[in-house]
Amino acid sequence: MEHHHRYGDVSVKTGGDHVATVELHRPPNNHFDLDLIASLADAYEAIDRDGDCRAIVLCAEGKHFCAGADFGGRRDGVTAGQRHLYEEAVRLFEARTPVVAAVQGAAIGGGLGLAMAADFRVASPKARFSANFARLGFHHGFGLTVTLPAAVGQQHALELLYTGRRVTGEEALRIGLCDRLAVATDLRAEAYALAAEIAGSAPLAVRSIRETMRGDLAERVRAALVRERAEQERLNQTEDFREGVRATAERREARFTGR
Repeated sequence: MEHHHRYGDVSVKTGGDHVATVELHRPPNNHFDLDLIASLADAYEAIDRDGDCRAIVLCAEGKHFCAGADFGGRRDGVTAGQRHLYEEAVRLFEARTPVVAAVQGAAIGGGLGLAMAADFRVASPKARFSANFARLGFHHGFGLTVTLPAAVGQQHALELLYTGRRVTGEEALRIGLCDRLAVATDLRAEAYALAAEIAGSAPLAVRSIRETMRGDLAERVRAALVRERAEQERLNQTEDFREGVRATAERREARFTGR
């Protein structure tokens, strides 16, 4: 029997096969803020507590998986009182159930960070991955310091971070940025099949193996986020950041001055 739960703009659907489908509902771009990441972490923690689900499919409603934080919009979406978005993000890495992300369209900036927080990524050929931070004039975040080299190796990670270029689904598969490719119409089914495959293994064994393999990932991400956040806040004050955001909004090449 299916069960449905809601955590803010995040829905959770569970059936009888030990797989939970967790979906973001902010179409078409699924831009995130502190509330959305906190809701997602709440959903993951509830699934951990429930104990019946052995794998999660993370997907997003609409055209794009996640286009990151919205710099054209409110800047108050990153902090609320004493809480910072990245403190909520660490909770995603602390969750104990394996996650398969289904990536259609864009996984850009922080959206790439969110995709990389998952254990696996299934992408469509139309997916576009980009660590576009340097193109905007600031520093990458969401723990990509740790997760990106682990998936694609140090050299690919450096190139993607320095250039901010877009990577297609096919190239993502080739360099290890995603794990499987599926046409858009089959994307969720393919992600679900991988999650079901994981759920078919002994759950105590999977959890134990995952703790061995991911180990202190959450702590390493937490440490990386301290540096990432400090550098983001420093570079956010620069003329180049203002120019980068403006150029992106105006769809033109930025004229950076190094100030």
